[in-house]
Amino acid sequence: MNSIFVTGCAGFIGFHVSRKLLEEGWHVVGLDNVNDYYDTNLKEDRLHHLKKDPSFTFVRGSLENLELLHHLFHTYSFSTVVHLAAQAGVRYSIENPHTYIQSNLIGFTNILECCRKQSIPHLLYASSSSVYGANKEIPFSVSDRTETPVSLYAATKKANELLAYTYSHLYQLPTTGLRFFTVYGPWGRPDMAYFSFTNAIEQQKPIFLYNNGNLKRDFTYIDDVVEAVYRLLPKPSSQSVPYTIHNIGNTNPVTLEYFVTVLEKELQKTAIKKYLPMQPGDVETTFADIDSLSTVTNFTPKVSIEQGLAHFVDWYKQYYSSI
Repeated sequence: MNSIFVTGCAGFIGFHVSRKLLEEGWHVVGLDNVNDYYDTNLKEDRLHHLKKDPSFTFVRGSLENLELLHHLFHTYSFSTVVHLAAQAGVRYSIENPHTYIQSNLIGFTNILECCRKQSIPHLLYASSSSVYGANKEIPFSVSDRTETPVSLYAATKKANELLAYTYSHLYQLPTTGLRFFTVYGPWGRPDMAYFSFTNAIEQQKPIFLYNNGNLKRDFTYIDDVVEAVYRLLPKPSSQSVPYTIHNIGNTNPVTLEYFVTVLEKELQKTAIKKYLPMQPGDVETTFADIDSLSTVTNFTPKVSIEQGLAHFVDWYKQYYSSI
């Protein structure tokens, strides 16, 4: 049975990708340190679902533990590595920079080294739309310059792309960077706006809309993200330097104001809105150009914000009513 290594398997995207791989008949070895950046109970519940499948092997550990990673790479013959583990969050990076250096830089370098030594056929890794930073060109294209990150989190993701290119160039390691655009959906991250807004609206607490509600985000539903990642698994770059990057976005950005309107409709409650100026580390608009993704995978994300938020709210109500 083919084995695939998924880091961050207890995280939002990692959980869904792992579940898809298990459904498709893969043996998944999942690594996660289950840190307390957000509710660990939610992470453990995700793991509980994955562990029901006998083809899932879970390892609790950190990317910084190079000895553990070497052991896993030697024990299993991974045909592919999907590296989704990272310290997430733009605003948290402003207050806790060393956490990002350890996980996102040292941890990623450890993954690259293990992939190099074991001649892994394909490494896919999570990057982020945040690398576009102060870029003014809309929509964001993978060919745009990305030397102006406006948060430490974004800087670490840009550094990941540079490190990946170097390993592709020096060692012919096939790498594919995945620039995710504001992923949302069931089993999502409580620190993300769609989740925290839902909590606040349900509890009749105020929500804070930065840039006076005029921030625009290319919200991308989790099922579309998983399908894109799955289709990219067998498609490493065939260029002389086997390195490529794809945007994974919905290509239909909406304002936070409209986003909240849709949430209010689904929750059948009115939000208490507090309007605030821009926050450090934020960008006004994200908008993905996915031409390269569509060309390579023959896939275009299709779930609208209205459909996606309806699915999320259904899950939210069911999940929290069962706790």
